[in-house]
Amino acid sequence: MKKNTHPDYDYVIFRDTSCGKDFRIRSTCKSSQTVVWEDGNTYPLVSLDISSASHPTYTGEKRQAKSEGRIAQFNKRFGNRTTKA
Repeated sequence: MKKNTHPDYDYVIFRDTSCGKDFRIRSTCKSSQTVVWEDGNTYPLVSLDISSASHPTYTGEKRQAKSEGRIAQFNKRFGNRTTKA
């Protein structure tokens, strides 16, 4: 393998900000923030908006889909209005 062609591949802590869960995995991501992990070592910290710990597909939570269509919503809002003659 040639030197200086591949990025550094080391342990990084990923924090899911929506549920507060942390993961330690190897990655090439860089971060200026650091955190002390359970083993006492300091690792770079990368914040995520969503991960497998909070995504509905992985957690098994079901989202309720909208039961009304666009026309039904319009009629619900404006269907009772009459024009003045």
